[in-house]
Amino acid sequence: MSIYIIAEAGVNHNGDFATACQLIDAAKAAGADCVKFQTFQAKSIVSASAEKADYQKLTTTGHSQLSMLEQLELPFSAFIELKAYCDSKKIDFLSTPFDLESIAFLDTLDMPFWKIPSGEITNLPYLLTIAQTKKPVVMSTGMSELDEIQAALDVLTRHGTPKITLLQCNTEYPTPFEDVNLRAMQTMRERFQVDVGYSDHTEGIAIPIAAAALGATVIEKHFTLDRNMAGPDHRASLEPDELTAMVTGIRRVEKALGDGEKRVSKSEKKNLGIVRKSIVAGCAILEGERFTESNLAVKRPGTGVNPMRWFEILGTTAKHDFKKDELIDFNGR
Repeated sequence: MSIYIIAEAGVNHNGDFATACQLIDAAKAAGADCVKFQTFQAKSIVSASAEKADYQKLTTTGHSQLSMLEQLELPFSAFIELKAYCDSKKIDFLSTPFDLESIAFLDTLDMPFWKIPSGEITNLPYLLTIAQTKKPVVMSTGMSELDEIQAALDVLTRHGTPKITLLQCNTEYPTPFEDVNLRAMQTMRERFQVDVGYSDHTEGIAIPIAAAALGATVIEKHFTLDRNMAGPDHRASLEPDELTAMVTGIRRVEKALGDGEKRVSKSEKKNLGIVRKSIVAGCAILEGERFTESNLAVKRPGTGVNPMRWFEILGTTAKHDFKKDELIDFNGR
């Protein structure tokens, strides 16, 4: 099964529908499987007094989360159109809901699964509502301990979620490399016996590609049309050409992982005779002479007797004269 690549547009449309459509075009052109947005009603998810995160303070105006999110909010009707546009472009549409009304709305859009963000992993009413739709879930685990993840899994599975994939994630934008902890993917896979993946907020494309090599089944990465745009997530996002490079890198790693069976590959079979070696005459050898370590050598090409049969050749007699470097066959002929 191919790694499922989610191009996270998020709120990088800055509240503009035309920009959201351009993000869909860019995700499709990059080769992503899916483009994901965020659906919310700002007044339903933050209070007027909620402060912004430090990284948001650096990249947005206004003092509160509420004022920031109100500028980034799209109406439900826009997501209906974005879903139709994705369908026309043959790329999966996905949007993360942040409130119960958004869950009810998005459930009408026939999304392939739910994407639960890190911040909702302890939101019991939210988890119950998601579970009752009986759709698969991909859940980010930023800021979470194992017992919190277990509690969320228990709620989801007990109330109808058929399949869950856990994503290792760090919610700092951008994430310091020393805080990524990719090996936590393997810990969660072993502990919870589920598929795992990675939601990335680091700079660049190296870490998502590394996640592919470590067995991620889903990889999510923020992208933007222009990293210099105003908004909370642009600076930790890839630009379109970088998104293309990330997808290409992941697909190459995916091919390179192979099936784990050690064998001679199709591409290298032709090199066997060129790169391996054979037993040859180390000097001129006359008919009747015994083969010894002094008059034999091991050299390319590998089209003669395999050097692993060295001791079978030693002590036998040459059946004819050999020139230096001439291949020795097992019968001395």
